[in-house]
Amino acid sequence: KSYVMQRSQHMKLAAEHKTGLVFFPAFDWAISPTHPEREERLLYTQDQVLEEGLLDIEGIEELKPEIVTEQDVTRVHFCVPDVDHVMTESHFISAGCAKTIGKAVLDKTVKRGFSLARPPGHHAMRVVHGARGFCNVNVEAIMIEYLRKEYNIRKVAVVDTDCHHGDGTQDIYWHDPDTLFISLHQDGRTLYPGSGFPYELGGPNAVGTTVNIPLPPHTSDEGFLYVTKNVVMPILDDFKPEIIINSAGQDNHFTDPITKMNFSAQGYAALTSILKPDIAVLEGGYSIEGALPYVNLGIILAMSGIDFGKVKEPLYDPDKYRQTPEVTINIEKTGETVLSYWQNRNKIAERMRDKKDFDERKRNIHYDTDNIREQQKETVKICPDCAGALRIDSTSDKGTRLLAVHIPLRACGKCRELGYIWYHSAESNIYDMVFLQDRTEDKYLQQTG
Repeated sequence: KSYVMQRSQHMKLAAEHKTGLVFFPAFDWAISPTHPEREERLLYTQDQVLEEGLLDIEGIEELKPEIVTEQDVTRVHFCVPDVDHVMTESHFISAGCAKTIGKAVLDKTVKRGFSLARPPGHHAMRVVHGARGFCNVNVEAIMIEYLRKEYNIRKVAVVDTDCHHGDGTQDIYWHDPDTLFISLHQDGRTLYPGSGFPYELGGPNAVGTTVNIPLPPHTSDEGFLYVTKNVVMPILDDFKPEIIINSAGQDNHFTDPITKMNFSAQGYAALTSILKPDIAVLEGGYSIEGALPYVNLGIILAMSGIDFGKVKEPLYDPDKYRQTPEVTINIEKTGETVLSYWQNRNKIAERMRDKKDFDERKRNIHYDTDNIREQQKETVKICPDCAGALRIDSTSDKGTRLLAVHIPLRACGKCRELGYIWYHSAESNIYDMVFLQDRTEDKYLQQTG
């Protein structure tokens, strides 16, 4: 029987925090008709929300999504060959759902908001040749950079609780000292995308603002909540963000067919209650009937400040899914390592920057969804005054080579000048395309070879 309806027979429920919800199941987009990433991921949740009468509760309201613009996308991504080749209409709307919630929170029409939309986005990196991990564009980053442009916010924290490491969000904010990215995920040695280790700390201009907390398989509520209370919250308290965003993946659930964790709906709700995100954005989660309706219900109740104590999914037995002492020890040691990196981030940054003008990294990136392989050489200016001009030389095995230049939002004059030198001096006989993001003027330029 409906938990909310049981309560409403005795008392009128009201949200402590006015909460906005946006739904978009994306009927016309799926990896395949039988793939876990399909419209049913949200249809069961919508049914549960209606059955529980959540939209009848005072202070919980449904908002209608808008569509993001091409400019919203090019603030974040270099799309190959262009935005329309990377995004379908569903991607424009999914990103628009996050943007809608972000605007509602910053306009103070709601206190908190949850975008329940697909397709997901946290595996999409700054350069986009195709889809990775079911993601084409990064919906959280598109929302964040829109909010920065329109509301002049600066310090943002993203806490990614998807079971898979949010490598796309990490890539986009690797060099940004004003964005704290924290990812809790199943250890990359046991799960796609194989990254997200504690030593991944961010680039030389942003050391420490990337925080990775890999958790062993079979981590339960106890482990997730321990890390949230004892690692995530102290770091957030130190960073003091203006806004907290939760990339609310739900594939840590004990019934998820892709992962090996033991998190429950109660655990997700409790984590949300501790974290107190201003905005939540749905990411993964592929137990369509057994998990998502209950997890989403718990998250919504926690965000709105309503008691979630009786939310329980079928088949949940806390004794069966309790973590072992070995898992607990592993988690505690990882937490100590992460906090040590955070506390020593300034010393680590000094060593990384010592007597260097530029920092380089080379990467091989696999687009598993679209079967594309990309090689990148990235160069960033080490700068004491800003996030540094960024230059990415990217080649895919489809035969495309591009140069992408990023001038950060609060770039100093020297880094802005360097970005334009890189852009205008690019050799047209080498590159098929040359891109420039000048965030200081909200400008996006493109040359074709």
